[in-house]
Amino acid sequence: MDYFNYKDNELYAEEIKVRDLVEQYGSPLYVYSKATLERHLRAFEDALVSKKHLVCYAVKANSSLAILNIIANFGCGFDVVSKGELMRVLAAGGSASKVIYSGVGKREDEIEFALQQKIKCLNIESESELYKVSEVAKRLGVVAPVAIRVNPNVDAKTHPSISTGLKKNKFGIAFEDSLRLYQIIKDDPNLEATGIDCHIGSQMTSGGPIIEATDKLIELYHQLEGIGVKVDHIDIGGGLGVTYNDETPPSPYEYLAAVLERLKDIDVSVYCEPGRAMVANAGILLTKVLYLKSNSERNFCIVDGSMSDLIRPALYGSWMNIVPAIKRGADDALEGSDSNGNKLYDVVGPICESDDFLGKDRNLNVREGDVLAVRGAGAYGSTMSSNYNSRPLCAEILVEGDKAFVIRDRQREEDLWENERIITKIEEQFS
Repeated sequence: MDYFNYKDNELYAEEIKVRDLVEQYGSPLYVYSKATLERHLRAFEDALVSKKHLVCYAVKANSSLAILNIIANFGCGFDVVSKGELMRVLAAGGSASKVIYSGVGKREDEIEFALQQKIKCLNIESESELYKVSEVAKRLGVVAPVAIRVNPNVDAKTHPSISTGLKKNKFGIAFEDSLRLYQIIKDDPNLEATGIDCHIGSQMTSGGPIIEATDKLIELYHQLEGIGVKVDHIDIGGGLGVTYNDETPPSPYEYLAAVLERLKDIDVSVYCEPGRAMVANAGILLTKVLYLKSNSERNFCIVDGSMSDLIRPALYGSWMNIVPAIKRGADDALEGSDSNGNKLYDVVGPICESDDFLGKDRNLNVREGDVLAVRGAGAYGSTMSSNYNSRPLCAEILVEGDKAFVIRDRQREEDLWENERIITKIEEQFS
């Protein structure tokens, strides 16, 4: 459930017409619903209420400061994968003591910064990284809280680009190597094993893979007891899917219930790292129809939003629902439309790439100047946007009831080159 709904054939973001938002703030435009985000936050907290837990929002899904601030104020933690993400969390009012730091390629300065901020846990993804963390911790005179990110070789049954739990993926440490590394941690005075971590993929639409992975983590937990290592948490990662089209993912409660059942007799906190499931359906991308054109093969709905604003369809072939801001009836249709008033369009953008599209083969009843909404755009939309073709980044709006707040100004064209330099004389390069 979200709070982007039609009233009298007009699409609203909570209590505001989305067409009014485009009229005031321009397009393309990201719009987020605070009520939807808070509903999703509450769903995860309620699902875990029976066990000690920490919900760590995956910042990579959407890193807007206003979004992070809402999540921090809700009492949640964060999963970060870079120094920049950690700094964003801190700038947004998040607590370093509720941050876990993942990622396969942490630089030495990033490890140092994380330890200086006294984060909750560093998730280790290679043996070499383990030694580097120990080295940095020794230099700082601290004990680094760490967990091994276990790669359980479990198929998340999702898109190959967002699958992370198989041996062929770059993430984590093989299950069969994990016990040996925990012994190294136990023997190292600069390290403390505080947890076990696992994340097998994103956009999972069934609970089977996470149960299989959890069983592996429980097996490792008991092996650790055998060598005298007691961890305080098991982190099952994120990955719960959302509905973009006809997917039927379980609710957070359904997804986590079987995990909690397996862990009910084990004295650990349960951590999870939802990202997409938290923010995807809390956001939409609004885009204006510039032109309609047809040839002997296709009908094209050319919009001002592009792959530089929302790259998922072009990058993954991801299907995202595209709906009109105003619904027209069959009696208000263009020539050549079907009985419902629709024509089949490819919704494409202005980028000079054939793969610049937001959706293909979409039945729409639209006119030039209309507004379309791409639903489910709150996750991996803004965070993956770029300046390709020297296009400024979108503005972003947060809606709360009948009020709208600018949470990111639209980038200006002249901002695009503010960090660049023209060298007018060769000798200036060496001055």
